Amino acid sequence: MIETSARPLRLLFVDGNMHETREGLRKAYGMAYGEAYAAEIAAIAPGIVSDICLPADEGANLPDSAGLESYDGIFLTGSALHIYDITPPVTRQVELMRAIYASGTPCFGSCWGVQVGSVAAGGTVTANPKGRETGFARRITPTEAGRGHRLLASRPAAFDAPAIHLDTVALPAHGTTILASNAYSQVQAAEIRHNGGTFWGVQYHPEFSLKQMAAILGRMVPLLIEEGFRKDEASAKAWLDDLRTLDADPDRQDVAWAHGLDREVLDAERRVTELRNFMEHRVKPHASARGRA
Repeated sequence: MIETSARPLRLLFVDGNMHETREGLRKAYGMAYGEAYAAEIAAIAPGIVSDICLPADEGANLPDSAGLESYDGIFLTGSALHIYDITPPVTRQVELMRAIYASGTPCFGSCWGVQVGSVAAGGTVTANPKGRETGFARRITPTEAGRGHRLLASRPAAFDAPAIHLDTVALPAHGTTILASNAYSQVQAAEIRHNGGTFWGVQYHPEFSLKQMAAILGRMVPLLIEEGFRKDEASAKAWLDDLRTLDADPDRQDVAWAHGLDREVLDAERRVTELRNFMEHRVKPHASARGRA
């Protein structure tokens, strides 16, 4: 665990989903993305003060530049939205990310988060012509730049991670350093420097436990069958049951072997490597430099 100072770190969690999706996730898992994300970070850094904002909602109370600067770190969650759909729930989030860059506050994003970070800096996101990456992103490989970058510190030469996404960064923004790729997406991890701010992001979900993954995928069973990931409802249920089994007992080597999963996914501390690195190398130094730690 990361030890925090007597003055707690203040963090903002930007939940990218709309109200209906958030309520569906609460019903399936007990928490929406923002709430679950905050819980994961609290496990890494006990004593944080966390706020959640909901920019996909019309009339949401979003922080201005001064408000953003009051945070020691900001996290962007995943989302069921598509960033190329030019609608207010999307454009509000892009504008908020531009303000985050301008504030200079350390920011980390998962999946939708790295897409928002890219588009806000001038990049392009499209539906992946290779299709959906579902369940796990396989053989994520750090680039030469990534092998020496603190975001991926202690990750092996190739690793898997929880992932659910159709869209991908097609054209990285100016100021992007690609840190990891795999066969599905050229941008699996990246650092983006834009307008005085620095963003770290990943296309996968280090914040997702296997239990949360099973809850999310359980809402997608018809789609999983339609797209050929599972043969039928029985095979989908068996897969999700195995994920729940591994969540409860990561030492079930028989189940882990059947799904090709190792400690990078199964070990709760290894899974959140990028989150811990962000807290250690970006949030804590930022807080210290501002006299907050």
